[in-house]
Amino acid sequence: MEQLKVGEKDRFVFAAAGLEHGHINGMVGGLLEAGACCKWVWDPDPVKVKAFLEKFSQAKAARCLAEVLEDNEVRMVAAAAIPADRCALGVRVMESGKDYFTAKTPLTTLAQLEQAKAACVRTRRRYFCYFSERLRSECAIYAGELVKKGAIGRVIQVLGLGPHRLTAASRPEWFFKKQLYGGILCDIGSHQIEQFLYVTGAEDAKVVRSQIANYAHPETPELDDFGDAMLVADNGASGYFRVDWFTPDGLSTWGDGRTVILGTDGFIELRKNLNVATDPAGDHLFLVDKSGEHHLEASGKVGYPFFNQMIRDSLDGTETAMTQAHIFKAAELCVRAQNQAVRLS
Repeated sequence: MEQLKVGEKDRFVFAAAGLEHGHINGMVGGLLEAGACCKWVWDPDPVKVKAFLEKFSQAKAARCLAEVLEDNEVRMVAAAAIPADRCALGVRVMESGKDYFTAKTPLTTLAQLEQAKAACVRTRRRYFCYFSERLRSECAIYAGELVKKGAIGRVIQVLGLGPHRLTAASRPEWFFKKQLYGGILCDIGSHQIEQFLYVTGAEDAKVVRSQIANYAHPETPELDDFGDAMLVADNGASGYFRVDWFTPDGLSTWGDGRTVILGTDGFIELRKNLNVATDPAGDHLFLVDKSGEHHLEASGKVGYPFFNQMIRDSLDGTETAMTQAHIFKAAELCVRAQNQAVRLS
């Protein structure tokens, strides 16, 4: 699907600041595809800045963060800082009069959540978050469209599987410190909780049960290599998800991410990154409804409308891409799931 881009009269200038996680590349790439202009990049590590400029040559290295924040032409700052630092950076960005676009997880504590909420009210700026497992997945976007059209009736249950490959040797030191990365349910679990809220149309939910474990990595005792949780939404829909760092080396991609959405009139299964041993390409959507069984390949069919919508929201003060309440509710639930998790031995 062809995406509308920002018009010349609405030139949208942004900066990148905080390059700790590779999600920054998808965030910046999506903004550029939507017609935005990356003016600055800043990070205290010059090696990271150099690597960024090799990918996105239109940007210029800033001497300090203040140089970015004092530039009145910059409307938004995209950042993938250490998870525990994301809220503080966001508050500083918003207080400079700019919208903030962070990698998931948007924050790591309930105290940070209150700080972020207060900053949004005080500054009237937005705290956006990049939940890439939905926003950068065409089959997930397509599934959302089908659900809204009533293709499977009322959604009553969502099952999410979010396995990842650890590649421990390539991970930074903070990745293994729980105070910094937030725990597995707060970190990669945030994808699953945001998807659950979105496809069920829920405004709130409760974490009924959550669990974490370190089954196989005693050398990094603060790492959760497994986590799961059960939720119930305010509209009665239930959800279960599992996240882990156990993708085997034999899999051709970083994780076999899947989602199953059960409705009263059918179900949808998403195989996001591949169809195991059948098709190495991703974005497979399986729909079973009253008329039969359907295998729909979504790649190249729906695009990634979030970035265009987010830019328009930033320019127009609207909430078409994702409401602020939705972002903060997903953040709250992933922190609560982590905080109340039972440790499995």
